[in-house]
Amino acid sequence: MTESYLLSMILFAPFAGAVVLLFISNRRPLLVRQVAVLFAGISFVASFILLFAFDWQKGGYQFQQNYLWSEQLGIQFHLGVDGIGVPMVLASSILLFTGVFISWHIKDRTKEFYAFLLVLAGATIGVYVSLDLVFLYFFYEMSVIPMYPLLGIWGSHTKGYLEMTSAEGRDLRDSPGFIFNYSKEYAAMKLTLFLSAGAVLALMGILLIYKFSGLQTFDIPVLAEKAHFDGTVATIIWLLCFFGFATIAPLWPLHSWSPVGHAAAPAATSMLHAGVLMKLGHFSIIRTDFQILPETTNTLMPIAAILCIGSILYGGYVAYYARDTKYVIGYSSSSHMGYVFLGMAALDYISLTGAVLYMFAHSLATGMLFAMAGWVYDQTHSRDIPSLGGLAAKMPFVAGAFLIACMASIGMPGTVNFVAEVMIVLGSWGRYPVQTIIAVLGIVLTMAYLFRMMRGLFYGPLSELGHHAHDTRGWVDRLPLAIMMGISIIFGIFPGQLLHVIRSGVDPILARIIDVAPIATQVGGSVLP
Repeated sequence: MTESYLLSMILFAPFAGAVVLLFISNRRPLLVRQVAVLFAGISFVASFILLFAFDWQKGGYQFQQNYLWSEQLGIQFHLGVDGIGVPMVLASSILLFTGVFISWHIKDRTKEFYAFLLVLAGATIGVYVSLDLVFLYFFYEMSVIPMYPLLGIWGSHTKGYLEMTSAEGRDLRDSPGFIFNYSKEYAAMKLTLFLSAGAVLALMGILLIYKFSGLQTFDIPVLAEKAHFDGTVATIIWLLCFFGFATIAPLWPLHSWSPVGHAAAPAATSMLHAGVLMKLGHFSIIRTDFQILPETTNTLMPIAAILCIGSILYGGYVAYYARDTKYVIGYSSSSHMGYVFLGMAALDYISLTGAVLYMFAHSLATGMLFAMAGWVYDQTHSRDIPSLGGLAAKMPFVAGAFLIACMASIGMPGTVNFVAEVMIVLGSWGRYPVQTIIAVLGIVLTMAYLFRMMRGLFYGPLSELGHHAHDTRGWVDRLPLAIMMGISIIFGIFPGQLLHVIRSGVDPILARIIDVAPIATQVGGSVLP
C-alpha cells in the first residue's frame, strides 16, 4: 500500500515542508531548520526505497498514479518513473537533504530561504516523475521561479563587481571589464530570461505534439506508442523541444546564464542548480524527442554530437583561467554536461546508460565542490583563488573532502563518475570517434583546472584572509559531505543496482529508435553483458 503512494510522498514532502514553514516565525530558526530537515528527510529516505523497490527485470513505468485533470483537453496528473527517472529523483532528494545542512548557518530570513529551497527541489522531482507533458512543463517552469529570489536575495556579488562599486573603484564602472563582473541581481535576471526563453520554445514543441498527434492527449506513454508525425512537422517539433530544453542543460552556445548563476547563488542553491536543475534539459529531451520522435532523433541527434564539443572544450578552457572558485566549478559543470550529450547522441545502449548514470554521478561530485566552495567563502569572505592559499592547515577535513570531490569529478576509479565516463567513452567510440577523443582530452583538462584550484586554495603559504578560518565542526557541517562522498564511493564500487535500473529504462527507448531506424546501431549497437 505504501508503494502505491511512494512517488506522491517523495514529490509532495518538500512542498508540504514549505507550507508548514509559512506558519513558523523566523524568531525560531532552529525549529525552521528542523522542519526543513524532516520533510527533506522524508524524500531522501523514500527515494532510496524507490531505488531498491524498483523492479528492473520488469522495467517500464512503475509506481504509477493517474488522476484525470481535464477530460476535454486530455490532461492527466500522471505520475510514474522508469529506469531513467529513478536515479534523478534520488539525486534531487540527496542534494535537498544535504543542502539543508549546508545552509544551516544562514541567518537572514531563514524561513523564506528554506521554503524556496524546498520548492526548488520539489519542482525538479516533479519533472522527473511526470508522465504528462503539461505537468512536466508545469514543474519545469516552477523550478525556475525560486531561483530568482534565491540568487537575488541570498546570493553574492563577484569580487570584481564589489571592487568596481566601492568608493575607491566607482570610476571603473565605465571600463569594459565591468560587464564581466556581474552582480547577483544581474545573474538572477539573466538566468530567468534565458530559461524562460528556452521554455517558450519547448512549450511550442509540446503544443505542436498535441495538435499534430491527433490523439487529444498529453500523456507521454500514449504519445510514445501511438503518435506519428510527418517529416517536416517532426523536424520542427524536434528542434523546438531540443533547443528549448537544451538551454537549461546548458548546451553551448546557450550556456552563458549558467556559470553566472552558479557564481551568484548560495551554496545549497548551486548544488541543486548544477546537480539536478541542469539535468532537467537532458531528461526532458529524452522524454520528448527520444520517446515521441525516435526516427527524427536518429536523424538530427548529430547536432548534439557537434555542439557538445563546444561545451566540453569551451567550458574547460574558461574554467582553467577563471579566478573565482564558483566560476571554475560552474564552467566545469557546463563542460561536463557535454559528456552527457555525447552519450545521448551516440544512440548506443552503453553510452546512453552511461549518460544517465553520469547525470547522477555529476550531481554528487559537483554538489560536494559547491558545498565546500561555499564553506571557504563563509570563512574567508572571498572566492578569489589568488587571494587565498594554505587553507589546508586551517580546515583539513574540508581539504580532504575537496580532494575526494576532485577525484570524483575527473572520474577516478572507485567513484561512480568513473563507471559513467568509461561507458560514455566506450559507447560513443563506434559512432563518434573524433568527439570521443576530444572528450578524453577534456578529462585531462578537468584534472588540470580542478587541481590548480585546489592548490591555490589549500596549499602554499597561509593567506591573510585565512587566519581566522576554521574547519567544519560537528555533525551538522560534516554529515552532508560524508553522505555525498559515501554515496559516490559506494555506487562507484557497487554500481550494479543503478546500472540495472537505468538499463531497464534505456532499453525500450533505444529499441524503438533501432526499430524505426536500424542504421542507428550498425556501428555502435553494443550491449551490456
